[in-house]
Amino acid sequence: MEAVTHVEGRAYPWGAENIDTDIIIPAHWLKTITREGLGKGAFESVRAKPGNVFDDPRYAGAPILIAGDNFGCGSSREHAAWALGDMGVKAVIAPGFSDIFSGNAFKNGIVTVVLPQEAVDRLIEVAKTDEITIDLETMTVTTPFQDRFTFTLDPFRRECLMQGLDEIGITLAKDTAISNYENAVGQSRPWIKRESGNEGIAI
Repeated sequence: MEAVTHVEGRAYPWGAENIDTDIIIPAHWLKTITREGLGKGAFESVRAKPGNVFDDPRYAGAPILIAGDNFGCGSSREHAAWALGDMGVKAVIAPGFSDIFSGNAFKNGIVTVVLPQEAVDRLIEVAKTDEITIDLETMTVTTPFQDRFTFTLDPFRRECLMQGLDEIGITLAKDTAISNYENAVGQSRPWIKRESGNEGIAI
């Protein structure tokens, strides 16, 4: 997972509330066995309407999405986070998120920033003309107009995002400790292993 310390750039000034995961990525896209290409199906029903924000060239490739409250509700499909990541979104700002979506976003390196509705409304206005910066070191969202909004993240999630550690990376980071534990257990409780040739096989 790529480390994220700050996200800067244009933002989709959407603000729609109660967007469920079926709107983020429709069910007929879930047959894929890879994360690649899902960005083409992201917000398919929204993109079917002329003049939608996702096909506006002013926001092409924007790394930030500004959404409304309860973003990511509905089914728990991780494909929603995959689709956002595939379309280049690295952070979503909203007044609130579904817990499951927020967890899936974190596991896929997407920052979920919770801000009051008033701050979200202001950022939507700024995003129509200017860039926005999200900084995980200072835990702030700023604009070129001296706006500065603070947010909070679970300390563990923040550290993982900044170090680029997903669940596999977290485990691998403890490889030495795990190996030391296994060796100690093997010596103190040898009956949990039996030898087969030169390999130790756990039973």
